[in-house]
Amino acid sequence: MHDTYHKATEHSYWSVRQPSRGLDWSMQPSPFKIYEEYPLIPLDLDNPTHKFIYYLGGIDAKKSYPGVEYYLRTIPSAGALYPTEIYLQIREVEGFEDGIYHFDIAYGGVRLLYALGEDEGVEAYFCDKRKIKGFVSLYSTIYYRSSWKYKNRAYRYCLLDAGHALGALEISAFLYEHAYHIHYDFDIAALNERFGFAQRESFVSSAVVGVPMSQKAAKLGMALPFIDGTRSFEPNPMIEAAIQDTKVVHHCRPNFRYPKMPFVKERLDEVVVQRRSMRDFKGYPIQKAQLAFVLEFMPQPIPSDCDEKIDIWYVINNVKEMLQGLYKDGELIKAGDFRAKTGYLCLEQALGSQSAVTFFLTGKAKGNYRPMMQKAGHLGHRCYIASEYQKIGCSGIGAFYDEEVQEFLGTKDMVLYALAIGV
Repeated sequence: MHDTYHKATEHSYWSVRQPSRGLDWSMQPSPFKIYEEYPLIPLDLDNPTHKFIYYLGGIDAKKSYPGVEYYLRTIPSAGALYPTEIYLQIREVEGFEDGIYHFDIAYGGVRLLYALGEDEGVEAYFCDKRKIKGFVSLYSTIYYRSSWKYKNRAYRYCLLDAGHALGALEISAFLYEHAYHIHYDFDIAALNERFGFAQRESFVSSAVVGVPMSQKAAKLGMALPFIDGTRSFEPNPMIEAAIQDTKVVHHCRPNFRYPKMPFVKERLDEVVVQRRSMRDFKGYPIQKAQLAFVLEFMPQPIPSDCDEKIDIWYVINNVKEMLQGLYKDGELIKAGDFRAKTGYLCLEQALGSQSAVTFFLTGKAKGNYRPMMQKAGHLGHRCYIASEYQKIGCSGIGAFYDEEVQEFLGTKDMVLYALAIGV
């Protein structure tokens, strides 16, 4: 099914030129879910634990245009639609009651949704049911926020966005000085029901930042009411079928290795809030060392219970002391000036041709589409952070001519994500 969904949502030269009904602005979804009846704990950024939470996806800027305001966050999102919601179980952390919390992005705090009983915990829905002292983050997607604009292809963007959120957790955990581990294999259906999602929202991943305890957790007595996270809704049967089909993972290969983090924390702290998606490049060259830094960090191991292999291809357009051409794993596959080609492949966007380097991420999935797409988003977030750290820009590109990219790369693997870096 995952192959069917990905194939059915491919872009082609002709598909993007089909007549479109346009956007119904009266149906524009809210990017914020708010549990108004639950107590809010405002985040104090002078408190290291609060700052750890804030870096997971808090607002760090606002842009205003005639009649429109955009609130930008520490994570990027396709179309600034932000379909990802973040929930936290916090246990034995100073300053917090043991409980289930929602990260209220709009109000800059967390809301206590449910106080844990002595033996309860979300850990009961995972393979390892031991209680976690610390944080268990749960990432959900409200697909209509994205499908309102991107229609059937939106589930791709939902998963990439969730992957960026996992990448933000990686950075925040590093700054917080604690290890993390990502989980895809848990009882999503049961937790969806406990959280009152009513088929409009679904968990897609989780991450642990904490220490296992000896006791095992019992299932939650919690039953939250449905809270509307969009204020409008239009069902999409194709996306709902894809969400249902990808809830369960198969034959996963766990990865217990941790990444090398090549950052000075004081500088990285600035990068997190400075990171932005580039809208255009001036076309200037970047240094060979800048690209090397990005390429060193992107493929570092990601500790998770379901690791999928992703290949990183890149087209060098304008890097000092490096030949133009298509590369993979540091090897020149074919030489040439492909600036016009990469711009065309990226749905004829100038970003793909003006960049110093354009990346294409590909993978096979083998039944684990949800982890694979989120890993692509995670690698994309690393590309953003490493680029900003090197004082160059980055932009994620989720729209491209799928089959033509495959033909250009010489692969039959699914094309998952594209990114462009430069100045």
